[in-house]
Amino acid sequence: MADCPFCPGNEAKTPPETYRVERHGAWQVRVVPNKFAALDAGAELTRRHDGLKRTISGAGIHEVIIETPDHRRTLPLLSELDFAEVLDTYQRRYNAITADPRVAHATLFKNHGERAGTSLEHPHAQIVGTPIIPPQVRDRMENALRFYDETGECIFCSLMADELLDGVRIVAQSKDFVAFIPFAALTPFHLWIYPLRHTASFSDATQEQLADLARLLRTVLRKVYFGLKNPDYNLSIRTPPHEARGLRYYHWYLSVIPRVTRIAGFEIGSGMFINTALPEKSAEFLRCAPAEPS
Repeated sequence: MADCPFCPGNEAKTPPETYRVERHGAWQVRVVPNKFAALDAGAELTRRHDGLKRTISGAGIHEVIIETPDHRRTLPLLSELDFAEVLDTYQRRYNAITADPRVAHATLFKNHGERAGTSLEHPHAQIVGTPIIPPQVRDRMENALRFYDETGECIFCSLMADELLDGVRIVAQSKDFVAFIPFAALTPFHLWIYPLRHTASFSDATQEQLADLARLLRTVLRKVYFGLKNPDYNLSIRTPPHEARGLRYYHWYLSVIPRVTRIAGFEIGSGMFINTALPEKSAEFLRCAPAEPS
């Protein structure tokens, strides 16, 4: 499209790219700095204390991963090869950004659709390397460590073992990963995808495992796309800080949240969520949903 900065031919409308995947002389995936970055890639990392007030400079990295040259071909509609190249790019940029000494943590996410927060229709994801560990990540790590201290087990591995034993909330499984709807899902069709083998960080996923994840995630997203009629959704990779690789108590995973309901005042005010669908029924629906057009 002529006015889309992510379409082929409009490369000059984005900042200079930091990475690309090419095939037959044309790009398949491009990575560029976000033109409206939340952080300043050229800033120095500084901290200031003033009584109870704490500030830190907005040093960090904010990139856009343009997942395909095709403006209309959303992520689940990509070929298996194109999908695998997108996931490989996710990991390569995650590793590159977390190597920056100013970056304490990198958040990799995709917003699909207006209700999920996207501002440009062309399929893309984003990665933000922040100078602090986000409170949500810190809370997960602290809770996981507490469980490990009390039981000697990884809470994620224990949760996954329970889900595999129950079986009723499993959506799909591959050689290395399992997709399921958690027992206490916050919203309908809220999905998690876990590595079957304990792995602390997204960085630790091997090329073989990434290829396996690409196949499973593509199948799951196609079930969401065809079964729920292409809903808006948020996808994110939940992983600890880069230096936490090898932790026994943490287990990275991927989250997919279809935006089929709205979060409103009660959820915001109470921190509790009303899920109008039983997780078991949501999982059954997605298991039976087609991964191909009917």
